[in-house]
Amino acid sequence: MIVEEIKRAVFLDRDGTISSDELGYNSDPDKYHLYPYTGEALRLIQSLGYLLIIVTNQSGIARSYFTIEQLNTVHDRMKELLLAEGVFLDAVYFSPYWKDGIVEPYNVAHEDRKPGIGMYRTAKQDFGFNTAQSWMIGDRYTDVAFGRKAGLKTVLLLSGNGREELDTAFEREYKPHFIADNLLTAAKLIELSHTKLPGFTK
Repeated sequence: MIVEEIKRAVFLDRDGTISSDELGYNSDPDKYHLYPYTGEALRLIQSLGYLLIIVTNQSGIARSYFTIEQLNTVHDRMKELLLAEGVFLDAVYFSPYWKDGIVEPYNVAHEDRKPGIGMYRTAKQDFGFNTAQSWMIGDRYTDVAFGRKAGLKTVLLLSGNGREELDTAFEREYKPHFIADNLLTAAKLIELSHTKLPGFTK
C-alpha cells in the first residue's frame, strides 16, 4: 500500500515578516533586504516539509506608486536573496488592488486583497495542500484574519507592525492562535508543533 505524502504550506506576509517594512511602498530592488534571521527561519520551515508561499498586498500598484513590472523586479531580488540562503519559494502571490486607487482595473474592492482569501484559494487550487496542517505568519491583523478565514493556524509577529497590532489583537473578530517575536521564533514554534503542542497533527 502506497501512502501519499500530505502536503502542508506556510503562508508568509512579505513586508514586516521576511523583510523590513521601513521603506513603505518600495519599488527599488537594490533597497530590498531580508531580515538577518529570515534565511535560517525559512530553511527550518522548508526542512519540515512545508511549501513556502508568499501572499502580499501591494496596493502601490492601484495607487500608481509603481507598476507590476517594477514589483516583479523587487520580487526577483527577493527570490535571489533567498536562494543565496538556500531557500526556494514555491509561490509568490500579490494583490495589486485597492478600492480607493487611481489605476484601473485595480481600483476596486477585491477578494485577493487580504483579509480577503482570494490568494489562499488560488494557492489551494495550485498546490492542493492540507489546510488544517498549514499556517499563516504575518505582522498585521489582515494577515491573522486572512489565515483564520482560510482555516489556517495563525501567528502574529511582533516584527514590522506587529507590536502596534498587538494592542488590539484580542479585541477583534479574528484572533491569532500564537504570538511570536519574529519569523525565526515562529519557525521554531512550527517545529515544536510537530511533537509537543496538543491538538496539532504531525
